[in-house]
Amino acid sequence: MILEINRREFLKVSAQSAAVAGIVGTIGTYPAATAAENPVNTIDAAYIQSFIVNFTAKSPNNSIRNSANEKAWDEPLVGFSRGEDPLYQYLKEDIGRFYWTPIEIFQLAFPKTTVTPDELTVVSWVLPHTESIKAELRKQTTTPSEKWIRARHYGGEFIDELSLNVADLIAFSGYQAVIPSFLKENKETQSSARYGMSARWSERHAAYVSGLGTFGLCDGLITAKGKAMRCGSVIARMQIPATPRPYKDKDHHAYCLFYAKGTCGACASRCPVGAVTKSGHDKKACVSQYGPTNAYAIKLGLPKEAYGCGFCQTGVPCESRIPV
Repeated sequence: MILEINRREFLKVSAQSAAVAGIVGTIGTYPAATAAENPVNTIDAAYIQSFIVNFTAKSPNNSIRNSANEKAWDEPLVGFSRGEDPLYQYLKEDIGRFYWTPIEIFQLAFPKTTVTPDELTVVSWVLPHTESIKAELRKQTTTPSEKWIRARHYGGEFIDELSLNVADLIAFSGYQAVIPSFLKENKETQSSARYGMSARWSERHAAYVSGLGTFGLCDGLITAKGKAMRCGSVIARMQIPATPRPYKDKDHHAYCLFYAKGTCGACASRCPVGAVTKSGHDKKACVSQYGPTNAYAIKLGLPKEAYGCGFCQTGVPCESRIPV
């Protein structure tokens, strides 16, 4: 599908942080966008990073929609990884054959396009929660905070909007792009022999490969802005150098105090259902929080789909920083 916007209009919009000025939703719920007829071809890592940061800062939809209209997300981190990075194949072999590599995702979106892994770039971003949201949940011990649930629900909607607009930006610039989280096949939960419930594509793992963080005892991603965050990604047929990883390949626990030094374990103490122990993350116990937090969200007058926990992400040394 060719996006219907001319080059002059695109330049005008992108200068104003793009979709904030009116191109939100131009590709609806489609997972992929083809190159525009009049490509701009002046896009690079710095441009994409600036776009993501500015869009997050200026979009009115970066909001938890409370009476104060507080933001859901603070300034993002942005990283890039190459489609041929061997860590993606390693993840497939480690997690399960169902797990997608970037080339498999791209081929699903563009089955008629001949492409090789080294032609692809994964754009990954981390959206850290604001201090206000973290502070409110930090005080809780059993019942999640309203702000956290709002951030998960309405902040999740913003992540979809941001993903759409990053894909738009890349497509307008003359490159094919796909949003992995929008592929219908990615909605189906898979079962990993090693890790249990799994997805075909993990935003956290893409961020890990893209140099943005490593995993903690509770499976949360510890980044330079902490673990209280969420991630997103877009895969594009374009050449952008990979972000250097400040940790060793396959050292996926480098930033966790428990694994690095044998100390901490605060996330286990924070979990109200015992889903985190020294043995790791019990996903089934974790999922059991959905029902109670959903019921609580409905009592608060929030949408029927709303829920949220987040205890293991707040009130811990890695909440807002790398603790090692």
